Amino acid sequence: MDPVIIVGAGPVGLTLALALARQEVPCVVLDEGPGKDEPRAARTVVLREDTAALVERLTGMPLARAGAHWAGWRSMRRKQVMREVVFDDTEPAPLHIAQHLLTGALRAALAGERLVKVVVESRLDGLEQEPSGVTAHTRGPKGTWWRGSYLVGCDGPRSTVRKIQDIRFPGRTAVERHAVAALRTELPWHDEALLHRLPPWRMSGPSAGEVTARPLPDGVWRLDWLLPPGKDLVTPELLLTRIRETLAGWAGGTTPPYELLDTGVHTVHHRLARRWRADRVFLAGDAAHLLGALGTHGLDEGLRDADNLAWKLALAWHHGPHEALLDSYQTERRTIVAARLRAADQALPLLRGGGGLRAVVPGSSRGHDALLTEGHLGHGQLGAPGSYADSPLAPRHLEGEVPVDTPPGAPVTDVRVTAEDGTFVRLRDRLGRGALLVVLIAPGTGVWERKHWVSAGIMPQLAAAVTALPHPAELLVAESYPGAAAHTVLLVRPDGHLVTALGGVRPADLYAAAEATVGGPVKAQAEAGASAGSR
Repeated sequence: MDPVIIVGAGPVGLTLALALARQEVPCVVLDEGPGKDEPRAARTVVLREDTAALVERLTGMPLARAGAHWAGWRSMRRKQVMREVVFDDTEPAPLHIAQHLLTGALRAALAGERLVKVVVESRLDGLEQEPSGVTAHTRGPKGTWWRGSYLVGCDGPRSTVRKIQDIRFPGRTAVERHAVAALRTELPWHDEALLHRLPPWRMSGPSAGEVTARPLPDGVWRLDWLLPPGKDLVTPELLLTRIRETLAGWAGGTTPPYELLDTGVHTVHHRLARRWRADRVFLAGDAAHLLGALGTHGLDEGLRDADNLAWKLALAWHHGPHEALLDSYQTERRTIVAARLRAADQALPLLRGGGGLRAVVPGSSRGHDALLTEGHLGHGQLGAPGSYADSPLAPRHLEGEVPVDTPPGAPVTDVRVTAEDGTFVRLRDRLGRGALLVVLIAPGTGVWERKHWVSAGIMPQLAAAVTALPHPAELLVAESYPGAAAHTVLLVRPDGHLVTALGGVRPADLYAAAEATVGGPVKAQAEAGASAGSR
């Protein structure tokens, strides 16, 4: 079987390559660049808890060593503190990290990966599809033809893959613009991120009256000033003046010492590809969608694309064409990103329109602050991880289904579980291996060695049911799970989304749910794919 070809070596492409390799799928990554990123202090990314955990699981590197988990979040309007959030176990902190360090961690993990070949200075300029695979051509010093089973375009906003496949990419240009600076200084809010709307001091030059400060390690901060609509030039002199005014405003009138490390202008576009799949070719990350207004971050969604697609491609690679499962990638991921874009587009006129009745309606500023907080902290429609409740893979009519605090289709809570070898691990540590996870909730098992309860009670019956499933599955045991009664059985997808919760051992329901999760009977799907290819 030919490898999967991944076009683009940014965070999404490298994450997808690692995720596929962990499931024993070989990959070729076509990297247009020289194989390393230029360090840019002002080019940073914010990862939510689930996407940071995904990267840490794949790289084995604690990202907190290279980035910063915020101690808290503070939002202000004029001189008034509108909202304060302290991050803890119930409110996990986002991770702020320089993008070149994130990419470096992914590249370092790939360097020792026998199943992944990264080819630098190789720009895609053509591809052809056949029923049995994909052929891609690259130009450059190592220009040649590459043969693959599937191809995934992770090649950014100007995606060559998308253009060759003639996939439209409609949307809005320059939804927001921000002047950006990375500097080393001391601010009054130690390790807390800050959103300050309508600061009381007057800013020089064009201003939309909003500035964000996000901490990085070693006393470095990234500051973003929202710019008004238009194409006003942000000169170095203007930006330096803006920095001094902002720091002085926060320090009470005197600009504290600072070291300027990097500057830039960040322009946010909103676009969504019409299709994310064209037979054996897929799009992911910025090649498929652009978003980022109101504090949201597109890389989160790109990493979730990779997590969603990896286990589905792996199943198809190992077991043959599985069309319903592969189709579900576009259905699930595009639906969630489209909803996120709609929510942002609906909120933009309210938050950025200025003046009018909205400016004097009591409580409106607090409502605006809540929307912006959702975007920045990954909550609500603007920022929370999406749910696959309406997925074509969702099982229907399970008699034994019971409610837990995690709705079907949503990401599971990361609880401690006992693995099949008797070790205690986090549930997230077992994700991304291609297997379904079956989790029995059994209070009290955590204080006994596995050998004392593995053959007791309902465990033998459940183990037999798991062995009979139509796809490989791992049986785990947890002492508790939010909202779950004793003997509840959870079925979890390889990407960490809950399929269903069943009240007790129900082999027929468990089998039906597992079969639906992989898109139907594997053998029937493979035969259908072979029949289609022969026509």
